[in-house]
Amino acid sequence: MDSTLDLATRVGQTLKAKGLLLATAESCTGGGIAHAITEIAGSSEWFDCGFVTYSNASKNELLDISEALIAQHGAVSEEIAGAMAEGAVANSSSDVAVSTTGIAGPGGAVPGKPVGTVCFGWRVGDKTYTERLVFKGDRQQVRAQTVEHSLKGLLKLLAD
Repeated sequence: MDSTLDLATRVGQTLKAKGLLLATAESCTGGGIAHAITEIAGSSEWFDCGFVTYSNASKNELLDISEALIAQHGAVSEEIAGAMAEGAVANSSSDVAVSTTGIAGPGGAVPGKPVGTVCFGWRVGDKTYTERLVFKGDRQQVRAQTVEHSLKGLLKLLAD
């Protein structure tokens, strides 16, 4: 199994080889993806910025996600994850983005969205990809799995 540091290194090598800049838009991970990326020396060559948009208001203000879209789908939804990735690219100098929004726990579950529910968004080129998963474990485990899955998803999309 790849460590987060190994995954972040591979993401950086791939982005650098393609001449692309990355932005992150994070809610439930609270900057964990950006932290993993900036653990890599030289990441300034391929990492532009990170948005930590924990509140709905910050999603609206920093990523241009409408209050109506949040009200329609809920902050933890594939629609919002996709909009977060798109907003990160639109509001930065980046070419590529990854986003996360979820319920890390221990509270916060709602009907249909148990603790561990995480929605992902990736913006690569002119396409947006989303995914919803439910992770097991405590808050730290859910967040760690989310960071790892975000990086693996990005690597897969960059390879396509």
